Amino acid sequence: MTDPQEWRHIFTLLKLAEMGAHKRTAKISTEYLAQKLGASQQTASRYLIELERKGWIKRTITHDGCLIKIDAVGVAELQKLHANLRLLMEAAYPPSITLEGTVFTGLGEGAYYITKEHYRKQFVEKLGFEPYPGTLNLKLTSDYDIKTRTELEAYPAIEVEGFKNGERTFGTVKCYPVLVGNKVKAALITAMRTHYDVSVLEIIAPICLRKHLNLKDGNKVKVEVLTLP
Repeated sequence: MTDPQEWRHIFTLLKLAEMGAHKRTAKISTEYLAQKLGASQQTASRYLIELERKGWIKRTITHDGCLIKIDAVGVAELQKLHANLRLLMEAAYPPSITLEGTVFTGLGEGAYYITKEHYRKQFVEKLGFEPYPGTLNLKLTSDYDIKTRTELEAYPAIEVEGFKNGERTFGTVKCYPVLVGNKVKAALITAMRTHYDVSVLEIIAPICLRKHLNLKDGNKVKVEVLTLP
């Protein structure tokens, strides 16, 4: 739920539930509800009208207040919020972490590794996309981001199995689903063998991220890492 109006409706439902309207019909004046919401009486009245139109409440207007009962649809919205909050609070890991890094030109290792057929097939199977032949490289500069990136190693990851090609061994690659610049679904990859340390993020995506997001060396980019259940 990203619409601010939806959050205002949920908040209003919560305040109505605090007054017992999810269990029984409650007599609630718009003046009293406005105090609960920290809003004007006109705003409280408008929210009630909107909730009624959405089918979240049933309302009967009397001379000394409104008789309000949260309907089944409204109760379902509260139950959904409760389930999401419970999942969030009881989860072993946060649902996501955000890192910020500076774009830089890498050594070209990414393109070499991810185009290996054994890796490529697994990326398609396990990540759901065929990666563009190259990585977006970001340098973490703050102590906070580097520490957070280090903590990520303890989180569950999608593992792409290594393989042996002749006398050379290619190691396991750990992948974390990410959202780059709050726009593009991609994956953060960490190889068992790499010249980079934890201060560098290597991102793969089905498109060229530099071109798609119009990025140049020195640009700062936020990456939201989505943790696995």
